[in-house]
Amino acid sequence: MADTDALPEAPPKRARWPMLLGSLLALLLGAGGFYATFSGLILAPHADAQAEGENLEEAAGPLPDITFVPVDPVVITLGPGAQNKHLRFTAQLEVAKPTAAEVVLLMPRILDVLNSYLRAVEVAQLEDPAALLRLRAQMLRRVQIVTGDGRVRDLLITEFVLN
Repeated sequence: MADTDALPEAPPKRARWPMLLGSLLALLLGAGGFYATFSGLILAPHADAQAEGENLEEAAGPLPDITFVPVDPVVITLGPGAQNKHLRFTAQLEVAKPTAAEVVLLMPRILDVLNSYLRAVEVAQLEDPAALLRLRAQMLRRVQIVTGDGRVRDLLITEFVLN
């Protein structure tokens, strides 16, 4: 018998050049992408967008001629069916500066209309967090009726606490 078939043939060696070339190419492309992004060649804000941002600052201009008139705090006792006992409400009125003195003069009427409205609102609406926007709009409209058109621009609620 022959001992020549006992040794199998060794597998052929793979070439390393394709692997080295691929790794080097990936490294070069990664470095080039980093440089392009870092230097602002790609993914950088356009000069038009930067100029537009500067124009927006110029277009905003000075603030309008307004002032804020504080409304005295109002405390409302809620009915017997309410989970909470009291509502504490504080607000500011946004008015034009020339009419601020007139609005301050009408403050007792404003407090009366706010007090009357808040006492008439259902307790469930006061406890609903989503109802604050509707309440604000209703109160603003009532204040505008009392003060006359053009005097009060907005009602800003600074405190609305149920306890």
